[in-house]
Amino acid sequence: MNSSVVGTFRLLLLLALGLIAQNALAQGHHVPADVVVLHGKIYTVNTRQPWAEALAIGDGKIIAVGSEKEVEAYRGSSTKVIDAKNHTVLPGFVDTHVHFTGGSFTLQQVKLDDATTIAQIQQRVTEYAAAHPGSSFIQGWGWMYPVFGSAALPDKKYLDEVLPDRPAWLQAYDGHTSWANSKALQMAGITRDTPNPPNGIIVRDPKTGEPTGALKEAAGDLVSRLIPAPTREQTLEALREGIQYANKLGLTRVHSAGFDTVNLGLFEELRRQGKLTLRFYVAEVADPPQLTPAFLDRVEQLRGTYHDDWISVGAIKFFADGVIEAHTAAMLAPYTDDTTQSGFLKWDPEKYKQAVQEVDRRGFQIFTHAIGDRAIRLALDAYEAANKANDHPDARDRVEHIEDPSAADIPRFGSLGVIASMQPLHAYPNEDILDVWARNVGPVRAQRAWPWHDILAAGGHLSFGSDWPVVTLNPWPGVQNLLTRETTEGTPPGGWIPKECITLAQAIEGYTLGAAYAGRRDRTEGSLEVGKEADLIVISQDLFHTDPHKIGQTKVLVTVVGGKVVYQAAD
Repeated sequence: MNSSVVGTFRLLLLLALGLIAQNALAQGHHVPADVVVLHGKIYTVNTRQPWAEALAIGDGKIIAVGSEKEVEAYRGSSTKVIDAKNHTVLPGFVDTHVHFTGGSFTLQQVKLDDATTIAQIQQRVTEYAAAHPGSSFIQGWGWMYPVFGSAALPDKKYLDEVLPDRPAWLQAYDGHTSWANSKALQMAGITRDTPNPPNGIIVRDPKTGEPTGALKEAAGDLVSRLIPAPTREQTLEALREGIQYANKLGLTRVHSAGFDTVNLGLFEELRRQGKLTLRFYVAEVADPPQLTPAFLDRVEQLRGTYHDDWISVGAIKFFADGVIEAHTAAMLAPYTDDTTQSGFLKWDPEKYKQAVQEVDRRGFQIFTHAIGDRAIRLALDAYEAANKANDHPDARDRVEHIEDPSAADIPRFGSLGVIASMQPLHAYPNEDILDVWARNVGPVRAQRAWPWHDILAAGGHLSFGSDWPVVTLNPWPGVQNLLTRETTEGTPPGGWIPKECITLAQAIEGYTLGAAYAGRRDRTEGSLEVGKEADLIVISQDLFHTDPHKIGQTKVLVTVVGGKVVYQAAD
């Protein structure tokens, strides 16, 4: 039998099966579901059917959404029942900006994100070093700039006091500044005569010229490259722990914004083991100064190998600038607190635009890290030019972070169809934001900080994430900050720039359907409707009847990915 006859036969068979299924549905008969979710307050994020009581799942997809009576018809003798017990059910949450491997490893390092004094940091480093005598490098993550006073930068002397003989390398919460002790600087050969590397700054004592131990941007690589690489099994274990942690928080998919492609084979191994319970959309990082044929060949090969619902490579990530706290974000005008600095672009603008046009031509989605207004404008200009040149009106290219755009550029997200991929907890109004970030940009530019509402009002699309390990992977404090822009202590009263708060429905959409749209998967994910992936969560609070200041306390009771329960809280 030739291929055309086989194809015709298959088509006729599918049509016949479809007619049989339609006839069965018309008579009220249903194929039993694999899973039904009953007794829920289901917020579907589907405007045609916003609320439901129950849903049914078959073969990993949603096959019915409706009333208890309607879904009961799908219940068979072997159907698994998830009793939501009148709790709220939502689509699975998506974090659209993570560095997953790095985040997973930080679960095993010195935790510094909530340390408020130098003494606390010293104590934690001392305790960790004592508990890990075999570690050749002491690593930590999360220190905050305000801990070090008005300078907002650490000094090697504080680490030398507690760790004089073992190298230490501690990264700031934003990943753009690192802190080394004297032993680590010595091992790296960093002295007063060491030149700054490309895209990096070795911070030096203004009187002596000696390195202080603070290393901005790429200067940190001078030390980090000395850290022994983890073994394959250590990496697998870290990834397992990270995936389980994500599921516990209600995440069903993450978008990797860089540095995870090296471990795609390990994700594949976890899938074969039945332990890949989190979906991955992965971007590869394009390093300056320009694209190379070898890079393009590699990403094309990765895309050809990984392109299914669980592991997919489909984006290219560019870093346009740094961060405002360290004066490395590229600004259109000098920083207010130090008018000698205005940051810098990591790519030559013309080479960046050429690179964007080439990867857009190849159909890759583009992520660009752009924090300062100059970098944001460059990204928007490049996307506009590339989409015109390539006739690609629905590219859904993304700008990542968007901390301080110019007023003229805020409406361009909507007019150009560019996704605003933002991280709500980056705008958490603690000392770092109010005393360092806002001081650096000054009061006028600070009024445009993280303009969620203004971007939406101008027709833009928002998607939300964490930038883990920069901030916690837990999305619920992020939801709370989108609504309040206050700390958990309620400061500043009424919120910091409250006009940029958004509604609960908009916040949920940014983590669900908006996130799916930002990953080019809104036809198959992001809302609870028939035909879409059965990714959903049951949560502890009815968010629509909860004080917004308590939303961050939300716990996940059940997480379902592809129709399978991957996390269930203990009773």
